[in-house]
Amino acid sequence: MDFETRAIHAGQEPDPLTGSVSVPIYQTSTYAQDGVNQMRGGHDYARSINPTRTALERCLASLEGATHGLAFASGMAATTAVMDTLPHGARVVALNDVYGGTYRLFSKVLEPRGMRFAYADLSDPDALAAALAEPADMVWIESPSNPLLKVIDIEQAARLARAAGARVVVDNTFASPYLQTPLALGADVVLHSTTKYVGGHSDVVGGFAATSDDELGERLRFLQNATGAVPGPFDCFLTMRGVKTLAVRMERHCDNAERIAEHLLASDAVAAVFYPGIESHAGHKAALRQMRRFGGMISFRVHGGRAAVDAALTGDLGAWTLGESLGGVESLIEHPGAMTHASLEGSGFEVPDDLIRLSVGIEGVADLIADLDRALERAAAVAEPAAAR
Repeated sequence: MDFETRAIHAGQEPDPLTGSVSVPIYQTSTYAQDGVNQMRGGHDYARSINPTRTALERCLASLEGATHGLAFASGMAATTAVMDTLPHGARVVALNDVYGGTYRLFSKVLEPRGMRFAYADLSDPDALAAALAEPADMVWIESPSNPLLKVIDIEQAARLARAAGARVVVDNTFASPYLQTPLALGADVVLHSTTKYVGGHSDVVGGFAATSDDELGERLRFLQNATGAVPGPFDCFLTMRGVKTLAVRMERHCDNAERIAEHLLASDAVAAVFYPGIESHAGHKAALRQMRRFGGMISFRVHGGRAAVDAALTGDLGAWTLGESLGGVESLIEHPGAMTHASLEGSGFEVPDDLIRLSVGIEGVADLIADLDRALERAAAVAEPAAAR
């Protein structure tokens, strides 16, 4: 069955009671039982199970090609549950370009509790092999990464990790299941912040983790219930509504991003562009192999440093909104070093201070380019006098 069909129908059969085409919002905290522990369909308490959440989990598991799918209250809640499957003292090899919130969890919460982390440029297989010379329990991948858009060859990384006895986890948020399915490439676990492309409308916060490993799936299900970071039924309903249009939205995100990346390459105000769809991008060939298209995220560096960034992002941005998050239908622009990735300060792999990140929406691309050009003109006005000095 095609992706588009599964996105609309998997786990979302018409309601057997009323025939409702949309999965109902089961806004309840508990369920009537026909006798002690005589539950209807296993429904006892809403933290443990909710029909709206079950429908979302089945749909997203289908899209990722997974046997087990677990919905969480946020992407970080999903990340925490995955990390909680590891034993005390576990060693994790992680990409040195992880989302700032992930690094904060790793460095400020898990490391003080005894978990060990090694960071490396996992887009370089030699760097991964070197990091795995010491025994590791997990390899943590983002591909494309946030915010430098590094692309990791997931199939190759999975082979290296498997040979070393390490589990592979892929944060698939930037790609979405429409563009990339890491489990099919050898990953053990795939996760998302469903707040982003999966939900797609900047109106809901959620997370998701999936696996086809039965033992691991059961452990994640236990942790989901035991720690309780579950999404409410209305959040699940909103996320499912977004999933139905994921394929068509991602096509437009990609169309617009490809046009904008080309435009940025030709701008005198821009020093470097990071986008997997550019042939000169170090991960372009890997992206061609493992992604359907190249996504809606772009990062670029401007001439003139932080002052030029501030000039670009201060003032009228037109259709662009200065804000954190990504993956919604509206276009967002931000400075990762001061916003989403500020927690990397002092890590040794801070985000360049002249970096701007774009989450390209689905508006008219001509409007987006015109508004971006005005911002870049402000950046250039700062950069040119500085260069003359």
